[in-house]
Amino acid sequence: MEAIVLAGGFGTRLRQVVADVPKPMAPMDAQGTPFLRIIMEQLRQQSCTHVVLSIGYKGEIIRNYFGSSYQGMRITYSVEDTPLLTGGAVKQALMYCQEKQVFVLNGDTYFAVDFKAMLAYHINNNAALTLAAKELTDFDRYGTLALVANQRIEAFREKKPQARGLINGGVYCINRNLLSTLPEQAFSLEKDFMEQQTHNIPMYAFVSDGYFVDIGVPEDYYRARRDLLAYQVGAIANL
Repeated sequence: MEAIVLAGGFGTRLRQVVADVPKPMAPMDAQGTPFLRIIMEQLRQQSCTHVVLSIGYKGEIIRNYFGSSYQGMRITYSVEDTPLLTGGAVKQALMYCQEKQVFVLNGDTYFAVDFKAMLAYHINNNAALTLAAKELTDFDRYGTLALVANQRIEAFREKKPQARGLINGGVYCINRNLLSTLPEQAFSLEKDFMEQQTHNIPMYAFVSDGYFVDIGVPEDYYRARRDLLAYQVGAIANL
């Protein structure tokens, strides 16, 4: 299994509480364990063998912490010399991958998904892209997914207050050649590609009820820290 982790963002909304490191390196306990290590541990537990870390802002901090491997997983670095946005970052990172399907994770989001089951679902549906979806209640921070009966994604709906809905959980399984023909170098994977291609390529939602947290805003960062105080680092996948 191969995975790309997007760890090159500026983390503007979190900078008021975590100012001196890239957002994925935000400390999650008194020992300074970075959030990205928890993601790497999740990948290791699910038998990932190669991780491409897409880095940009203060990327040397990530490189110095992890080096060339983590617990037997090989690490390759895809460096954004200029901001590529999520789509451009994934497109560049895919050049370092060899497998037919590759997982893509956001470096500021943890979603306890069964990757092997998600990969099987992706292959069985002949999907080009499968995203892990999470059902939330009483929220306004995320857009929602519109699905047809077989869980194929029909549309991405704008953010608005919702009593209940499925959101994009920020974990993707994609075919390695998915973005190779696009001429753009910098573009949003979500806005410029996924939302525009729902009727052109098969995109599916893999619904999971696993633990989900996005540390992009201070209140959720502190929530993640509280959760991690109750569980050992790495054991959060069992929540």
